Amino acid sequence: MAEKAEAPAPNLILAEADGGRLAENIMHFGRVLRAAGLPVGPGKVLDAIDAVATVGVDSRKDFYWTLHAVFVNKRDQRLIFDQAFHFFWRNPNLLERMMGMMLPAMRGEEAEEDKPEMAARLAEALAGQNDQDGAQAQDEDEEEVEFDAALSVSAQEVLAEKDFEKMTTAELDQARQAIKRMRLPIKPVKTRRFRADPNGRRADLRATLRASARQGGDMIHLKRRSRKRENPPLVVLCDISGSMDRYARMILHFLHALTNDRDRVHSFLFGTRLTNITRHLRARDPDQAIDKVAATVEDWAGGTRIGETLHRFNADWSRRVLSQGPVVLLITDGLDRDGAVGLEKEIERLHKSCRRLIWLNPLLRYDGYAPKTAGARAMIPHVDEFRPVHNLDSLAKLAETLSASDMAAKAEMARWRELAA
Repeated sequence: MAEKAEAPAPNLILAEADGGRLAENIMHFGRVLRAAGLPVGPGKVLDAIDAVATVGVDSRKDFYWTLHAVFVNKRDQRLIFDQAFHFFWRNPNLLERMMGMMLPAMRGEEAEEDKPEMAARLAEALAGQNDQDGAQAQDEDEEEVEFDAALSVSAQEVLAEKDFEKMTTAELDQARQAIKRMRLPIKPVKTRRFRADPNGRRADLRATLRASARQGGDMIHLKRRSRKRENPPLVVLCDISGSMDRYARMILHFLHALTNDRDRVHSFLFGTRLTNITRHLRARDPDQAIDKVAATVEDWAGGTRIGETLHRFNADWSRRVLSQGPVVLLITDGLDRDGAVGLEKEIERLHKSCRRLIWLNPLLRYDGYAPKTAGARAMIPHVDEFRPVHNLDSLAKLAETLSASDMAAKAEMARWRELAA
């Protein structure tokens, strides 16, 4: 009986099938993902080549999920991967005629109105990849590559009103530099202590008697004093769930600038748990500070349990950081995984413990937004201000929010409470 021939190794089959072209294009695809912000290194590219060789390329669906399993390890990376896959491997007959295909195919035959909007980071990455392959494309008689106007980014475009979610990598770098220069001039408040003031309204009898004693008691010059004014403490509670991921990363740079600009700033991150990052943000180098925060936080881009995390803050931290009447910034979209269980009780306690509670919500960038979710309805009655936080302009206007009159704030909040009701 003849012996059964040994099956060739999967990598050998892949190499012989397309002359190594598929492996090369998987490498280019990995570079596009890395340029778009995904943590893709040479090791993952090799794992992807081995996985595709093992699974095969008989089905486009299998090919998609094979690469997905290797390159995607967080929920917020799914959209970038999905768009990158369909734009990079665009030819519909790609897997049926894999041999001889020159990929990536950056052109398509779909109607212009049927094209999905591409993420800015992906557009930038694909544009860069296309520039690298330009020399090879010049040797072929193919139609010119055309990008939608939404994919092009002007170097002179004003970033102040651009959403953080739609910024390219270069624009994000410019935004971080702008955030470093931001300051938050919270209006000083009166304290119980006094300071010497020749124009003060109160007479300082002790200082007057001491000055008179130094002059032998012949003449008495009345000394005056006034109340000291200090910036109130600032406490920031920032949501780092999946829906807040891009905004939270930019806000971290804002918090770092605040922490290094003023005293008594306390910062907390919350998703499914509460993490105090105040000590890490005191590092002078912003990159070093963000790295320390990333190493500390364990629930980044996960779910959101606002009620539970506020309960932990009220129980463990409120007496330490809310004892001097601070201003509290609550940065979240109000989407609670637990259905706002216990949230109203905890937000009410937080409101009563601070001088002013300001809710910053990136969803306010939409004109038709209304606080209809259970979390938003529970929080709206217990906040003093409700403002957007999705771009540089909204961060710059935060100072105006903190110095605005109470009457204007109350009128605005009355409208929001009516919508929530």
